[in-house]
Amino acid sequence: MRERLQKILARAGLGSRRECEELIRQGRVTVNGAPAYLGMSADPERDEIRVDGHPIRIPPLMGFALYKPRGVLSDPMPGSGKPSVYDLIPPVKPLYVVGRLDARSEGPVLLINDGDLAHRLSHPHYEHPKACQVLGEGRPDPETLER
Repeated sequence: MRERLQKILARAGLGSRRECEELIRQGRVTVNGAPAYLGMSADPERDEIRVDGHPIRIPPLMGFALYKPRGVLSDPMPGSGKPSVYDLIPPVKPLYVVGRLDARSEGPVLLINDGDLAHRLSHPHYEHPKACQVLGEGRPDPETLER
């Protein structure tokens, strides 16, 4: 299936889509031996895509199901000093979090290497049902429940 070249390069772990566009601009990418250009599409199954003369390799779909403990961030915040879910798993790039929880919450999250799939699972536009279970002490009054 044909798709934008920068998207293919990003799936191969060569950077963000914007960073991969820069690789193309710099003339470091070829498709079937010819220089690549911005806006170009390719089929990673049929076309020979190279960066700096080396063939790219797109990793198979993989992920981790992780129970995020309290005090751990779903997304890293540079300089916060707090650990993130990425600190709890082997280093794999790229990896995207599905199921955001704040630092005070615990629960399951999914980390997958397919950014498009992570987007389709996470974005409200796709209306995937989500459920949360909240445990608390005592009996909250209506105002507290509303908050």
